[in-house]
Amino acid sequence: MADLDSLRTRFARTLEAARGPAGGPDPAPYAGNLLSRWQEPQRRYHTVEHLTAVLDRVDELERYAHDPDVVRLAAWFHDAVYLPDRSENEERSARLAERALAEAGVPEAKTAEAARLVRLTVTHDPADDDPDGQVLCDADLAILASSPSAYAAYTTAVREEYHFVPNDAFREGRTAILRQLLDLPRLFRTPYAAAKWEATARHNLTAELEMLSLPSHDAS
Repeated sequence: MADLDSLRTRFARTLEAARGPAGGPDPAPYAGNLLSRWQEPQRRYHTVEHLTAVLDRVDELERYAHDPDVVRLAAWFHDAVYLPDRSENEERSARLAERALAEAGVPEAKTAEAARLVRLTVTHDPADDDPDGQVLCDADLAILASSPSAYAAYTTAVREEYHFVPNDAFREGRTAILRQLLDLPRLFRTPYAAAKWEATARHNLTAELEMLSLPSHDAS
C-alpha cells in the first residue's frame, strides 16, 4: 500500500521547491485533491501505487533532468485525470496542471513546462534535447522492465481497468500499443534506464504480444 502521508510530504516539498522564495498557498489541499483523484474507484493500474513508483523512478533518474522538481510535478499530474473510456486524459490532466499549479504559486514558465511534460506522455517519445521529457517518460515506462510477476500483475490491472471492452477489441487495441512501443528506436532515453531497463522491457513486451496473438476461446 502507498504511504499517503509520505506522498503528501513529497508533494509539499516539490511544490515549495518549484515555486521558490515567493511561496504561495498551503500545499496540503492540492496534495489532497490529487491523491483523491489517484484513488478513484475506476483505477486498477493508474493508482497511488503507480504514482509512487513513477516518483521513485524520477528520483532515481533526477541527475539527468534539467529541472527535477518540475518533472516531479508533471509526474503528480500525468494521470490525475483518468477515465478508461475517454481518450483525452492526458490533455485534461495537462489543463488541470495549468490551472492548479498557477493557483498554487508556481511560476508561469514552470507551470507551462509541467503541462508540456504531461502531454508528452501521450507518445512517450521525447526529443533528444529534452532531458526532462526523457526522465518523465522513462519513469512512466519503467514498469515495462519489471520482473515477470510484477509485469503480469501490471497487465492484469490494465485489463481490469478496461473491463468494459470485449476481449477481441481489447486484444486488438493492446496489440497496437505494444507494437507502437516496440517500434520506437529506444524505449528509454536516459543512459541509466537504457542500460538497465531496455532489454528486459522489450522481452516483456514481446512476450505479451506473443500471448495476445494466441487464439482466444472467449466468446465475449
